[in-house]
Amino acid sequence: MKVLTVVGARPQFIKAAPVRRVLLATHTEVLVHTGQHYDDAMSAAFFRDLEIPEPDVNLEVGSGPHGAQTAEMILRLEPVVEAERPDGVLVYGDTNSTLAAAVVASKAAHAGGRRPWLAHVEAGLRSFNRAMPEERNRVVADHLADLLLAPTPSAMQNLEHEGLAGRAELVGDVMVDAFDWAVPQAADHLPPAARAHPGYLLLTMHRAENVDDPERLARWMQAVRLEMPVIFPLHPRTRRTLGAAATRLPPNVLTIDPVGYLEMVALELNAAAIATDSGGVQKEAYLAGIPCLTLRTETEWVETVAAGWNRVIGDDDSGVRTALDDRSFMDRSRPHPALFGDGHAAEQTVAALERHQGGVPTESVKAASAQVVDAPQAAAR
Repeated sequence: MKVLTVVGARPQFIKAAPVRRVLLATHTEVLVHTGQHYDDAMSAAFFRDLEIPEPDVNLEVGSGPHGAQTAEMILRLEPVVEAERPDGVLVYGDTNSTLAAAVVASKAAHAGGRRPWLAHVEAGLRSFNRAMPEERNRVVADHLADLLLAPTPSAMQNLEHEGLAGRAELVGDVMVDAFDWAVPQAADHLPPAARAHPGYLLLTMHRAENVDDPERLARWMQAVRLEMPVIFPLHPRTRRTLGAAATRLPPNVLTIDPVGYLEMVALELNAAAIATDSGGVQKEAYLAGIPCLTLRTETEWVETVAAGWNRVIGDDDSGVRTALDDRSFMDRSRPHPALFGDGHAAEQTVAALERHQGGVPTESVKAASAQVVDAPQAAAR
């Protein structure tokens, strides 16, 4: 089986790494990087940390407005799919790279009329906020895909509500596999600023609604004016807004450059709490057993909220301090159920691809895949 995998942003590098290790044991993969994240801190460092070789193809699209960026990805990716003639195209998550690859794969046709299948990892996630570009991207990708690989039962329910259950399998979350792999390697990668300031709040922000408006970003900075250190890896987008507005940061906020994957895992494992607008960081906070404050009005990871480990702050900036002062929320001894599978989602994913390639109906494996979330969480957590 020949699979063409399309990635473009650092969350996708993380998800693709464990699947790639399993896939290459018996199959062929062509790894295509759209170049959506393109500098060393946002791209190359993650490939090194995850022990992924350089991509087979780099489209080098770079940044730009959503429409122009997605269109350029489609334009550059289509001839690659035509030249490689894969059995299928594998996409991850909810970025513009995901959308572009889904469109190309859904329209591709090889000689003789055969077309590659399209499989979507992390299918079925919904924030139910159509103002988010990510929400639109993942909905379109799900409706175009031939095989929907869902990480959680709630994602499966979302797909069922949209009439897509017949194409969906519950495989667990590949980020668990990646996190389990990273934990024993992360100890030596804690940035010096974090070593010097134990008991810190880890802060990450990159979403347009939070960081493109200087006034909104300034309010968040005031919300983290706390009696505890705040370690803040600065996303390039956030740095630009802070610089343009000459925003003064509170003295307890320590900014550092963007970090690689192993550094990020080390920061998460050693934090007192995590505040973020990232879906991936929310999930990693849960895997690390660290209370998480979501700086948004909604989350895709509703399971973490229901379990008591994630609090959606919404538009009330005072919610940050309120959450940190809540002893029950900050209590790490509370129950920590296995929400995302047993750390073998990559194997389940490749098995699902093999079944689809072999023509095995998805419905015939639903009962087996439903057992994924019943397995105990990996010992690292």
